[in-house]
Amino acid sequence: MTERDATTPADRAVTTARRATPSGTDDGGAHRRAGADPLFQVRDADLEPYVGLRYLSKLFRLIAIILVLLLVAEVVTGLLQQGLDAVPTLVGESSRLIVLAGLLWGIGDLALVLIDVGHDVRASRILLGRQVAHLVQRAPDATTATTATAATPATGGD
Repeated sequence: MTERDATTPADRAVTTARRATPSGTDDGGAHRRAGADPLFQVRDADLEPYVGLRYLSKLFRLIAIILVLLLVAEVVTGLLQQGLDAVPTLVGESSRLIVLAGLLWGIGDLALVLIDVGHDVRASRILLGRQVAHLVQRAPDATTATTATAATPATGGD
C-alpha cells in the first residue's frame, strides 16, 4: 500500500505513522521500532482502507438526494399542471419516494457501520496475533518449568 492509496486523512496518518521511523527517515514500513520482533509487526493487509464500501455509501446517499430532488420537481410539476386535483396522487408518490430515499440513506449509513466493524475486526486480529506470538515466545519457559516440577520427587511426610 502506498501513501497515495490512502483516501482519508486518518488513513494517510496511519500510513505515515507506519512508515516513519524514530529517526524520521522512511524505511518502507520494514520496522516499527528498533529491534521489534517480526511476530509483533502489522501486516499491510491489516492496514488497507475500505475504499469500495466508502464509495458505495456515497453512491447510495447520492441516489437518495437525487430521489428527494425528483420528488420536489414532481410535486411542483403536479401542482402547476393540475392544481389541487393532483394532491391525492402526489401524497402517494411522495410517501413512496421519501421511504425509498430513506432506505437508500440508511443503506449508506450501514456501509459506514460495516467499515467501522471491519476496523474493529482488524484491530482484534492484530491484538490476537500479538497475544498468540507472545504466548508462543513464553511457551518454552512454561514447558521447562512444568517438566522440572514433574521431575522433582515429592517429599511427603508419611
